Amino acid sequence: MQRFDLNQIAPSPWKNGGGSTREIACWPQGAGMDSFGWRVSVATIAQAGPFSAFPGIDRQIMLLDGDGVRLHNAQAGLEHALTERWQPFAFSGDMALDCDLLGGPSSDFNVMTRRGQWSARLEQLGGQAEAGLSAAGLCMVLQGSWKCADGRILQAGQGLWWSSVRPEPLVAQDEKARLILVSLASHS
Repeated sequence: MQRFDLNQIAPSPWKNGGGSTREIACWPQGAGMDSFGWRVSVATIAQAGPFSAFPGIDRQIMLLDGDGVRLHNAQAGLEHALTERWQPFAFSGDMALDCDLLGGPSSDFNVMTRRGQWSARLEQLGGQAEAGLSAAGLCMVLQGSWKCADGRILQAGQGLWWSSVRPEPLVAQDEKARLILVSLASHS
């Protein structure tokens, strides 16, 4: 299990200047954008503009905070308003999308998997969660605090990721505590 704190991950600015990304984890570790099997990040969208296309990649995005964005591609007939926090939206990375802000800057949670090699399932959980049950995965606290099996407490923006380890139960420390669980499955 690898621990992370989103506040300690330096943001990388986008080439188009429209925002920045903080990469939480990718597999294999150190893989570039052309060679990862899976990648999880948090992005800040600061202005309207195009989303980068990622051929061969399946994407899921979830609003963390802010007013949200409208994703659209007129040719494909796709339009989606990402306005409800913590609700994942899945789409093909093959498709070039445009993004409009629905107010001020927003931040979102992103999962990318290489089609045919990996798939991901996103869940928002409260109460008790078992991390490490899937071959690989990641969990990040959305609100409240969660207690790890070793007694450490995870707060909002902190979490764990793994690539094949024993299960580690996480227990919510209050009834409003929520986390996102990403379960990753290998298809190779």
